[in-house]
Amino acid sequence: MPPPPLATLTAPMFSGDTMPDVFSARACVQGMLDFEAALARAEARAGVIPQTAAGPIAAKCNAALIDLPQLAQAGAAAGNLAIPLVKQLTALVARDDKDASKFVHWGATSQDAIDTGLVLQLRKALDLIEADLAHLASALALQAQTHRNTPLVGRTWMQHALPITFGLKVAGWLDALHRHQDRLTEMRRRVLTLQFGGAAGTLASLGDQGMPVAQALAADLQLALPDTPWHTHRDRMAEAATVLGMLTGTLGKMARDVSLHMQTDVAEAAEPVAHGRGGSSTMPHKRNPVGCAAALTAALRVPGLIATMLAGMVQEHERALGGWQAEWDTLPEIVQLTAGALQQMRQVAEGLTVNATRMRTNLDATGGQIMAEAVTLALGASIGRLAAHQLVEAACHRAAGEGLHLREALLADPAISAELSPRQIDRLLDPVNYLGQAAAFVDRVLHTHRQRNEH
Repeated sequence: MPPPPLATLTAPMFSGDTMPDVFSARACVQGMLDFEAALARAEARAGVIPQTAAGPIAAKCNAALIDLPQLAQAGAAAGNLAIPLVKQLTALVARDDKDASKFVHWGATSQDAIDTGLVLQLRKALDLIEADLAHLASALALQAQTHRNTPLVGRTWMQHALPITFGLKVAGWLDALHRHQDRLTEMRRRVLTLQFGGAAGTLASLGDQGMPVAQALAADLQLALPDTPWHTHRDRMAEAATVLGMLTGTLGKMARDVSLHMQTDVAEAAEPVAHGRGGSSTMPHKRNPVGCAAALTAALRVPGLIATMLAGMVQEHERALGGWQAEWDTLPEIVQLTAGALQQMRQVAEGLTVNATRMRTNLDATGGQIMAEAVTLALGASIGRLAAHQLVEAACHRAAGEGLHLREALLADPAISAELSPRQIDRLLDPVNYLGQAAAFVDRVLHTHRQRNEH
C-alpha cells in the first residue's frame, strides 16, 4: 500500500472536519456512479434501454464495490477515471445480469460522468459552506451588537487615524459576508447544472431521444438542464472557484484584522482559549492566533489556484486537452481551503474575547493626538480650515517633541485658546464624541442581517 498523502495530516487544519469526505476518492467515484445510475433510469424511462436493465445497473453503482487502487492505476493509462470506472461497473453488472451490462454508460461520454459527478460533489460542499457561513454571520452579528458603541482606534496605513467602534469593524466583516451569501445563492443556479452531451456534445448516439433522456436525467439528479452541453465552456467551474476565492479573501481580511488586534502590544481582542490551542513548543506564555494563521494560509494559496482555473478556460473545440484535466485537483482544493478557512473563522468569531478597557487605553496612547481632526474642524469654523490645520499641526509637533498631552499644547497656544475654551477642548478630545455615523452603520448592517434571516 502506498503511504497516505500529506493532506491526511493537514486536512483538519486547512480543510475542516467534513469537506475532506466530500472530496475523498470514494466520494469522487460515487458522484460518477450516481450519474451512471440516474442515466440508466432516465434511458429506461425513455425506452432507450430495456426497463429491466436500469435496476441491475443502479444496484452496482456503489463506490464500496469499486477497486480504487486498480482504478487509479488504470486511470493513469486511460487519461481519466471514468473509462476504467465504466469497465469495472460493467463487469460488476455482468456478474449478475449480462444483458443489463450491455447498457452501462449508454450514449454518454467520460466527461459527462466526471463533470456531473463533480457538480454533485459541489452541491454537497456548497450546502456545508453555506451552513457554516450562516453560523459565522450570526456570531458576527452578536459581536457587532454587543460592541456597537465600544470605541476603538481606527487605523490607516497601520497608524492611529481616528476613533471608530469595534462594532463598526465587525459590521464591516458581516456586511461583506452578506454579499458572499448572495453570490453563493446566485451561483448555485448556474453551477449546479447537468453535463450531458455525449462524444461531441450532440447526443447523436441517442437519436431523437437525446433531449427526453437529458430532461429525465437532470430531473433525477435534481440539477438544472443547460441549453447546451458545456464540455469546453468552463465559466461555471471558474465562477465557483472565483466566488469561493472572494469569500476566502474576506475571511483572510478578517483573520488579518483579528491577528493584528491580538498582538501583545495591542491586546484588544483574542482568539478563544482551548486546551492545546495556540501554544508554543518552547514559550509557555505564548497565545498564538492559530485560527487566523490557517485562514490566512488559505487566502494566500487560493488566488494561485484560481489562476489555474481561469487559464484552463481557453480550451480546444468540443473537448479539451489539458485545460479540463487541470481542474480535477484544483477546484476541490479551492473548495476545501475555503471551507477550512470558514470553519476556523467561525470558531474565532464564536469565541472571540474583546478587551474594551485596552481599546480605550490605546485610544489615549497618542496623548490626545488621535482627536486632532476634531479640534481642527472646530477651530476652522472661526478661523478657516487651512489656518486651523497649521495651528493644530504645530501643537501636535510640540506635544510629541516635548512629551505633552495635546490638551496642554493646545491651551499653551494663544491663537487656539482665544477661540476654544478649556471645556470645549476637553469635549473635542474625548473619542466618544467623534464617532460619526458608526452606530448608524452598525444598525443598518444588523437590520439587513435580521431581514435576511426572516426570509
